[in-house]
Amino acid sequence: MTRASKPPAPPAPPADADIATRFATVRGVIDTAARAAGRDPAAVTLVAVSKVQPVEKIRAALAVGQRVFGENRVQEAKAKWTELKAEYPDVELHLIGPLQTNKVKDAVALFDVIQTVDRPRLAEALAAEGKRQGRLPRLLVEVNTGEEPQKAGIPPADVPDFLAACRDTHGLDIAGLMAIPPAEEEPAMHFALLADLARKAGLAQVSMGMSGDYDLAVRMGATYVRVGTALFGERAAPAHDAPEAG
Repeated sequence: MTRASKPPAPPAPPADADIATRFATVRGVIDTAARAAGRDPAAVTLVAVSKVQPVEKIRAALAVGQRVFGENRVQEAKAKWTELKAEYPDVELHLIGPLQTNKVKDAVALFDVIQTVDRPRLAEALAAEGKRQGRLPRLLVEVNTGEEPQKAGIPPADVPDFLAACRDTHGLDIAGLMAIPPAEEEPAMHFALLADLARKAGLAQVSMGMSGDYDLAVRMGATYVRVGTALFGERAAPAHDAPEAG
């Protein structure tokens, strides 16, 4: 991929805006971008990235009607969402961070969508745990569109074979693809690549776009956008945290 200057970030809420204003602003940007691309705004799901956010902010988001949230870590999500999901049974919880095989049991029990299927061993573990629990979240394959050695994800050229293995070897129904483009590169190239891979594979779901570029992602076909900072404000992520997902 060729390096290029990034496009302007989407309109941001004022720094002192409350949660209701922030969500209204982001939803407005999504609607505008979708209509500009000739798409139905309802085809784009806003995943509110609630990692490292306090429960008070999550409750404020729930109060304005948000029901789809993304978390990076299984243990953090268990601590925050076990009670909240009982209180709000219509919540849809997405795992958008890396999943270790020793956390698969808890992930299958808690999450409704796992966006980061990224290796054969994990696919095998998810299939086995799904049979044990009699349920399996919707699954997306994470694609390493920039082929960055430090990042998880399936290389683009290997996506067809990995999808076939998920389906034929492990009996998994894959719903779509997800990617986090390299931070220093123009995201449009990566969004176009991911959307094309999904189209060729006949997959309906494409998860791409974060706070700095989700409007562009919508225009290029995203069905899930993962937005954190624009919705909840700046946060101080722990030093050991996974790559930014919102």
